[in-house]
Amino acid sequence: MTLALLAFLVLAAPVAGASEPDPALLARARTILAQAPLIDTHNDLPHMLVAKRDGDLAGLDLGVPQPEWCADIPRLRQGGVGAQYWSVYTDASNMKTNRSLHEALRAFDVVLRLVRSRPELELARTAADVERIHRAGRIASLIGVEGGHMIEGSLAALRIFHELGARYLTLTHWDNVEWADAATDRAEQDGLDEFGEAVIRELNRLGMFVDASHVSADTMRDVLRVSRAPVIFSHSNAFAIDPHPRNVPDDVLRLLPRNGGVVHVNFIKEYVSAADPAWQQRRSTAAEELRARLDRQQAVDAGLAAWEQANPHPGGTIAEVADHIDHIRKVAGIDHVGIGADFYDDGKTSMVPGLRDVTRYPHLFAELLRRGYSEDDLLKIAGRNHLRAMRQMEGAAESR
Repeated sequence: MTLALLAFLVLAAPVAGASEPDPALLARARTILAQAPLIDTHNDLPHMLVAKRDGDLAGLDLGVPQPEWCADIPRLRQGGVGAQYWSVYTDASNMKTNRSLHEALRAFDVVLRLVRSRPELELARTAADVERIHRAGRIASLIGVEGGHMIEGSLAALRIFHELGARYLTLTHWDNVEWADAATDRAEQDGLDEFGEAVIRELNRLGMFVDASHVSADTMRDVLRVSRAPVIFSHSNAFAIDPHPRNVPDDVLRLLPRNGGVVHVNFIKEYVSAADPAWQQRRSTAAEELRARLDRQQAVDAGLAAWEQANPHPGGTIAEVADHIDHIRKVAGIDHVGIGADFYDDGKTSMVPGLRDVTRYPHLFAELLRRGYSEDDLLKIAGRNHLRAMRQMEGAAESR
């Protein structure tokens, strides 16, 4: 079997658990995405390369399909991706050993070497760069920093991140930082403290997006109060559809039109499925019962794994992802929706069935067409909303 034939078979294979759209709608969606450009604001391939290869790119050919990774060039092309934000990420636990900045620089190194290793990729620093690179037939590559712990309380480090190409900072990850509360930690600041507000002002001055994914609802509200430039949520969904703390409540969505910000919808099943909270509660109950009966953690873990096998996560659907888009459009408006899938592994169990890899964006857009979205609507969601917010963000920096 030739390499070209193998690549075709990998890309053309149906996705398990996915219903296929009307072929005419899918073809139309592909045509629209070709002109957009489609901008995805969050992909964790660099972290996979750090975790699984220690950042070594030697011998890794991303020019052919690599289904064990969360992105490669042929599949990005198949999915119509015109611009990709690559995530600089290190676990928040590194705060305990004061290694967050060190590990962030390691991740920056991987991103920059990754982009330079492929002729199909080019680093973009501005909205104009994204459009120029897309017109040239390459994939614009941008950098997002996922977690304010990586600046280690230093605005100087933030400025260096900007020089290296970062164009957004996610203020927290799973845990609080000293100056901002996370969505998934106990409230300590009730939002931003004084230094946190200084971080927002410096991001505005530099021309970097404030990213409010992962932060608490109070932090979101403080960010929108302080920021003088559009704010993004690089990979978040609507709390009203799935009340996960990582998602955006309606009162925050209603603030976006005045700010100009954009919520980029995520494909991870826990943040999509309306049935997730009930499933999580059942899982927690099962875990408590196991801990009450069993002494060894290994036995608890095995019992919980067996419970999960017998009670699989509801998973979500493409239609439910579209429901999140519908809701954000209804509350905030069509100008405030984008795409931030958050692919971080092979996607087989982490993502919504039907959206399990980077080839599948057209299937979501075909569903939106089925729901009556116009071509202009889809162009906005695919990337033009983000580019408009980026130009406003750049303009706010230039005016200071």
